[in-house]
Amino acid sequence: MTEITRVPLQPIAKGSLTKLWLAIAVLVLIGAGLAWAAIPRGVEVETLVEGTGPTPAATDVAFVRYTGMLPDGTVFDQSQDIPLPVEGIFPEGNPLPLDRMVPGFTEGATQMRQGGKYRLTIPAAMGYGAEGRQDQMGNQVIPPDSDLVFEVEMIEFMSAEEFEQRLQALQQALQTQQNLGGPQPGVPGAPGGAVPPPPAPGQ
Repeated sequence: MTEITRVPLQPIAKGSLTKLWLAIAVLVLIGAGLAWAAIPRGVEVETLVEGTGPTPAATDVAFVRYTGMLPDGTVFDQSQDIPLPVEGIFPEGNPLPLDRMVPGFTEGATQMRQGGKYRLTIPAAMGYGAEGRQDQMGNQVIPPDSDLVFEVEMIEFMSAEEFEQRLQALQQALQTQQNLGGPQPGVPGAPGGAVPPPPAPGQ
């Protein structure tokens, strides 16, 4: 029978034990710090004027006034109220289908209340990312990897279904005016009195 040589374990000195636990704690903190750094930043929503009531869903259509800027204050986009030919069907502001916006704008808008004014800071990863954005002429409007800042007034919002119903009501009202031989109002630049889709951040 082969005899196993036994090696006695030396007790750890109190000072060494403290150093061991400190080393483990440091490694845990470093690991947590690296994990935290890897988590992408989210949208920052700053309330400028408090709104009231509920907040829109990510599938709603929001009527807003907004100004889009780069972090240095350069304005790259600004809403304009659409002069609709029939009053009372739609509220003021630009209608934005939130499910078609850049992810950061959608996330920020779902934290807004009607009548409120807000400042959104959107990290590049939730905006236009590494590609940035070009205008129709091919000019770079938003540089790659740019954070975005939006000042937004939430005027009103409604479901996509309600928006479609009101749009149909608007089209019927326009058709009725045409059939009666009255004036054919419309949006400048839109033939036949049609209402063109509004410009929107993220489209």
